[in-house]
Amino acid sequence: MASDVLAKPRMRGLLSRRLRIHIVGAFIVSLGVANLYKVGVAEPRKKAYADFYRNYDSMKDFEEMKKASIFQSVK
Repeated sequence: MASDVLAKPRMRGLLSRRLRIHIVGAFIVSLGVANLYKVGVAEPRKKAYADFYRNYDSMKDFEEMKKASIFQSVK
């Protein structure tokens, strides 16, 4: 009968052990999400801006806006 008794759970330090595990897990997940954001959003956005400004002619754009009479102070 005495061998059928369950062992007492170890309660001392339980919170600190669980927090340590969850903090490490949260850190790893946050690094993964940051890496995915960099690869999936930031790099393509930088490439799109670089491609746009590689052939951008601001004077041509200004003249087109001037012809469309967007500006009130320029004739």
